[in-house]
Amino acid sequence: MSEKKLAGLWIDRQKAIVVTNHDSQDVSEFKIAGTVETEVKDPKFYEQAAHSAENKLRVQFFKEVGQLITNSEELFITGPGISQEELRNYLLETPQFKNLKIELGVSQKMDEKNVLKEVIHHYS
Repeated sequence: MSEKKLAGLWIDRQKAIVVTNHDSQDVSEFKIAGTVETEVKDPKFYEQAAHSAENKLRVQFFKEVGQLITNSEELFITGPGISQEELRNYLLETPQFKNLKIELGVSQKMDEKNVLKEVIHHYS
């Protein structure tokens, strides 16, 4: 087992499933650290208001994910689309995570059990 504090997650536009091998201090077995979901934007908003609201929700979503990976030394992010790249860019612009080693992957929708398996496989 690694003595490093590792984290992995699956993310799309609305949901992130986070797996870590640590709590705030101690390294242990990999487990689900939490699931973060964001609101779906209401299409009735005017375009500019919708874009602004969506950006605020996205930042809040990324902040909540960041709270679950605090103290991680390495992070594996997977998922469909470009959400993993957007999260990586957000984290690298955040002082707390500027030295975090981040690797990206691509995968289709996964449940918690499969995310846990994928993260364990990635780090083994």
